[in-house]
Amino acid sequence: MEHSFIDKYSDLNSIIHRLDPRAKIISLFSYVIIVVLTLPHEFFKFIGYAVLIFLVVFMSRVPVVYILKRSMVVFPFVFLVVIFVPFYKADVFQGMYKYSKFIIVWNVLIKSWLAVLAMTILTATTKFSILLKGFEKLKIPKILIMCLSFMYRYIFVLVDEVQRFERARSSRYFGGKLKRQIKVIANIIGLLFIRTYERAERVYQNMISRGFDGKTRTINNLNFSVFDVFFCFVFLSILLLIKIQG
Repeated sequence: MEHSFIDKYSDLNSIIHRLDPRAKIISLFSYVIIVVLTLPHEFFKFIGYAVLIFLVVFMSRVPVVYILKRSMVVFPFVFLVVIFVPFYKADVFQGMYKYSKFIIVWNVLIKSWLAVLAMTILTATTKFSILLKGFEKLKIPKILIMCLSFMYRYIFVLVDEVQRFERARSSRYFGGKLKRQIKVIANIIGLLFIRTYERAERVYQNMISRGFDGKTRTINNLNFSVFDVFFCFVFLSILLLIKIQG
């Protein structure tokens, strides 16, 4: 069972890794917001955004191939948008601009891909527990942090449970009609839901008995240094410079 799901390269030693998680969160989330607010026809700005984010990738020493593979997760969702584009009756207006169907596809594709690249770098260069601590320091609601924490911690348990169900099904079931196969899969999903609910109850009771108060605790206290301020200033300055050009 793999436990380095998104922070596989978080132990590397680079400038990006040594940054306070709050600096990375502020910088990369600002990057996503600026990218999303950029108009689709401003092609050269998107080139600038791509150059900037890949510069951060090279500074982080995380393998580019790993970042690109992780970013591919966006394309199935883009496909869901693309398949409906031919059904648009007319071109789309945004403010004073009129965009064709091709530009709509380009807009969804490039913005989604750049946003996923930024989030992949954030998670790949920061241990998940430290990342959650950074969100907590930025006053993100505790309920969201707890949901992220449990989702990441127990997704491996659920995957392991599904694999056990699959092995049991394969050893006892030798095929059949489609209707019977659907029934077997539905039974597996129902059993997985029941076991997940029961496990959640046990985990909650155990946490309460050990004095859990909803706070994220790490060994190292976060320290927002001068270098973190400098990185945020330089990164956001370049980002805004790209945004306001032309």
